[in-house]
Amino acid sequence: MLPWKRVVSPLAALLLAAAALAVPTATGAHAAGAPSSGWNDYSCKPSAAHPRPVVLVHGTFGNSVDNWLGLAPYLTHRDYCVFSLDYGRLEGVPFFHGLGPIEKSAQQLDVFVDRVLAATGATKADIVGHSQGGMMPRYYLKFLGGADEVNALVGIAPSNHGTTLAGLTNLLPYFPGVGDLLTEATPALAQQVAGSDFLTRLNAGGDTVSGVRYTVIATRYDEVVTPYRSQYLSGPNVRNVLLQDLCPVDLSEHVAIGLIDRIAFHEVANALDPARARPTTCASVFT
Repeated sequence: MLPWKRVVSPLAALLLAAAALAVPTATGAHAAGAPSSGWNDYSCKPSAAHPRPVVLVHGTFGNSVDNWLGLAPYLTHRDYCVFSLDYGRLEGVPFFHGLGPIEKSAQQLDVFVDRVLAATGATKADIVGHSQGGMMPRYYLKFLGGADEVNALVGIAPSNHGTTLAGLTNLLPYFPGVGDLLTEATPALAQQVAGSDFLTRLNAGGDTVSGVRYTVIATRYDEVVTPYRSQYLSGPNVRNVLLQDLCPVDLSEHVAIGLIDRIAFHEVANALDPARARPTTCASVFT
């Protein structure tokens, strides 16, 4: 066996394991096919206070329930109509989604938003996504006409400019075949490596499109989308937020910021309703 082949499998496994940190393990409720509680209610009609439905977009290895066990109830309790989808499923891989080609995932998001708008009667939706789910909608906005259907995109630890996984992907050129393995087995992982053809196309000509408000919520302790500043967007109607600027003692990393961090949730609510925004501080964990 050639020497490099002895390290291909361990390195690929390490890359996959690092990416898997993006979401928690699937719960028994989701594995059993149980519906989400309090959201994905297609009879929900947006209120005058919150006239747009909120579409939640999970991250790599995520799903429509587990990724949102914290944020979805937080928003429904505040009288938002909340919906979430599964996307990017690979054949033979249950429970874990967001692995297929990102272009096709964006098409699935397009169809889902159309369904939500038709059910709620709203003319536009707001999108909140975690990790890949904060970046992938930008393809929908830029190339699939989503800017006509979306008012705001809120990215929680989004992979907007890819990731080096703390520099690990810089080693790929030294291990021939690993990049091809990632592309063939899990296309979305390869597409999220900094400098990929997909990200080059996505970010060419500017990070944003007109008519959409963008918010990025990041943590300096992110160990998956690295460096964390690569998550930020440039352009008009953009607000980049670092959790530790709001609460210096917030230690959330990539998983916690999307799953349980109520300071991040408070900022999501501010981004969805800027006219009623309230200052976010460490005390926001109690609101």
